[in-house]
Amino acid sequence: MSLVYTCAPAASGAATARRNKAKGRTVRLRHPTVDIHCHVFTPEAATLVKDLVRPQNDPYSFFHSAASKQTDARQAAALVPKLTSIAERLKVMDTEGIDIQAISTAPIQYYYWADGTLALRTAQLINNNIAQICAVHPDRFVGLATVPMQVTDYAVRELTRAVRELGLKGVEICPHVEQEELSAERFRPFFAKAEELGALIFMHPHGFPDGRRLADHFFQNIIGNPLDTTVAIHHLIFGGVLDAYPRLKIVCAHGGGYLPAYAGRIDHAHAARPDARTKISQKPSSYLKKLYFDTIVFTHQQLAYLAKQYGTDHLLLGTDYPYDMALPDAVQFVEKTPGLTERDKALILGGNAARLLGVKLPKAPPSPR
Repeated sequence: MSLVYTCAPAASGAATARRNKAKGRTVRLRHPTVDIHCHVFTPEAATLVKDLVRPQNDPYSFFHSAASKQTDARQAAALVPKLTSIAERLKVMDTEGIDIQAISTAPIQYYYWADGTLALRTAQLINNNIAQICAVHPDRFVGLATVPMQVTDYAVRELTRAVRELGLKGVEICPHVEQEELSAERFRPFFAKAEELGALIFMHPHGFPDGRRLADHFFQNIIGNPLDTTVAIHHLIFGGVLDAYPRLKIVCAHGGGYLPAYAGRIDHAHAARPDARTKISQKPSSYLKKLYFDTIVFTHQQLAYLAKQYGTDHLLLGTDYPYDMALPDAVQFVEKTPGLTERDKALILGGNAARLLGVKLPKAPPSPR
């Protein structure tokens, strides 16, 4: 099955003139928007590995309860066109007021479990697909690559190709590589290359690798996704990665997990215990403030807290299209968050992503009267 490329490219300036229909009313967007958190699926890559897939290759679903597996199965048919059809994607973007999507692979296609050579081939297929989507609709999509993190040399090679040859703007990675932490020494060349290329790193989880306690009630997603990001950020900070590569641009999905709301504990531990400061000398929270977070936190209070604690220049609009854990009415969620100025909203909705990705925003349409 191939992606559908039947839509004609959007006309120049279409985002400026486009009206978005929502809940029976016609409105004009106040601020140009960039969605940093949205996924595509590449069937050709799935076909390449289909005979090698084993249940344990995917801990996210492996630890699901029977009820969660049944729910996922029921949703699969509806998800396929949303993940593969550009026509369907553009329709939803126009309805939801999204000018640009920064598209990245569905996490199920990380394929970190595969043999390195095979994983490189799947990454190339996925990245070629993403690049083609961006080429057909350059004013609506920018691309984030995937790379075979299990073989660092291959990851560096494919990231370089994706950025320099395909024109992708960054890379999506899992918070762990087959239960190995990203702070491991062998991953340093990857981070060095990402810093050198100026590539944005979008860190997106795929459940929690040891999900034995998270089987029921969809906890593997509800708790497991933000928990995996939380653990990874701790390792990136305390393991010295953010110290070694200060110019990294790392965006953490789901509001950064739990650490951004509980950062006092890491500073206390760093001051109280020598084993908590073996790699870094500065307060851990000082490194945390170098990271970026998407807006998928579901409450205005949490978004307002992140804005106050880390600055509105460190927040990016995210939807999690097209999954059921997506943030509903994501643009309006930001617009209606108390305490944000119009400048704050402009940064969160698109300005910050445009700066980090190096893309030009469409001209802002007039506000409604």
